[in-house]
Amino acid sequence: MTSEAAPAAEPKLKGWRLVAANLREPKVLVMLLLGFSSGIPIYLVGNTLGYWMRENAIELSTIGFLSWVGLAYSLKFLWAPLIDKLDAPVLGKWLGRRRGWMLLSQVIVAIALFGMANVQPQEGQLVLWGQTLDQLVVFGVLALVVAFASATQDIVIDAWRIEIASSNEQQGLLTATSALGYRGALLVTDSLILIFAAHIGWSLSYEVMAALMGVGILATFLAREPAASVQAAAASHGSMLSAQGIYDAIVAPFVVFFREHGKWALVMLLAISLYRLPDFVLGPMANPFYADLGMDKETVGAVRGSFGLLATTLGIAAAGLCAVRFGFFTTLMAGAVLGPGSNLAFSYLALHGADAGVFTAVMVIDNFCSGFAGVALIGYMSSLTSAGYTATQYALLSSFYALPGKVLKGMSGWTIEQLEVGRSLLEAYSLFFAGTALIGIPALLLCLVLAARRTGARASAVE
Repeated sequence: MTSEAAPAAEPKLKGWRLVAANLREPKVLVMLLLGFSSGIPIYLVGNTLGYWMRENAIELSTIGFLSWVGLAYSLKFLWAPLIDKLDAPVLGKWLGRRRGWMLLSQVIVAIALFGMANVQPQEGQLVLWGQTLDQLVVFGVLALVVAFASATQDIVIDAWRIEIASSNEQQGLLTATSALGYRGALLVTDSLILIFAAHIGWSLSYEVMAALMGVGILATFLAREPAASVQAAAASHGSMLSAQGIYDAIVAPFVVFFREHGKWALVMLLAISLYRLPDFVLGPMANPFYADLGMDKETVGAVRGSFGLLATTLGIAAAGLCAVRFGFFTTLMAGAVLGPGSNLAFSYLALHGADAGVFTAVMVIDNFCSGFAGVALIGYMSSLTSAGYTATQYALLSSFYALPGKVLKGMSGWTIEQLEVGRSLLEAYSLFFAGTALIGIPALLLCLVLAARRTGARASAVE
């Protein structure tokens, strides 16, 4: 889905000259900063938050219940229609629809993170505005506010990324740039914050994270409001308070999607929902596997923070450049092979045993392939959206991408326990990892079907 006319000279550029021209555009830098802003909150209300709570002797069951605030990221399609059709209060008139929502969500995330830093996850009572409240409840509410505002930021940043791109190929580059910024933020909130917390404490570390939301705020002011957003607002069918307005905001995005893609819409949704399933199912068992393998934490952390990070960056960059040079559909096909195929490296590691060299090689393979496949899928989903419904349709597609895996990954530990019967634990791990790779075959077949359909459509157009 594109919204802006390509520069007059762009059609004359080909190959790597086109890549270089796209890299020089200011929107690429803005996208990098927005990707960083998008990645800051998610671990602060997820994995990293659990670490802080456990150090404060909070029960595991409580930590598990609080992790449900992360469902906001999977349910964001429920309020995405409002982001598509309404301006942000006050800020929308000043900055435009997309940038207005960006700034509002970023400011709320920063304030709520600052609140979490000062409330802290502890058992006890808190006096607030003359009322005595349970401290953990207040902390949990603040975490929910962070998750909700962060998911809202994701909605609008995804919409901006799609609408600001001048071609599908540039969309691939912007997607890769966003992923680089996002991964950089995850490095800060998953690894560096642990070092900060050891020296300055958790509260001050969270205040630093709140301050880092300033990167996104800066990017919002540097960003240009997409023309598609203005056009969509002008074309909106009436007020949100009218029956037509409600239909246009909530129902129309889904009707338009199925009308535009016809019977292939279901195939597309199925392919999207299965594309990253191998990674989702494997994910919860990665850290337990390292422990059972006998790898020490220092080695795991050092490799993931160095070779793993470098490989992820290279994978993301490769996918972005591949999308610009060869097209996003070729990139999608490559990702469908690389993503699940990399799980076989874990299967080999389980049989080989603890070895720093082999472990490093596995991390490089896995991180490169995961980074590549992630960009490929996001680029493809972005291309399926329609003008006027960008935020809603992309939120729907990203929910299809995430929900099946989040449901099935809960069975991963039970599966390994069943495979262990009559085998060693590491043999069970090896079979499990190989099985997760096989889960990727249906997605690959569906991508082949979609590719054949695309080729056939092009041939018919030429005739």
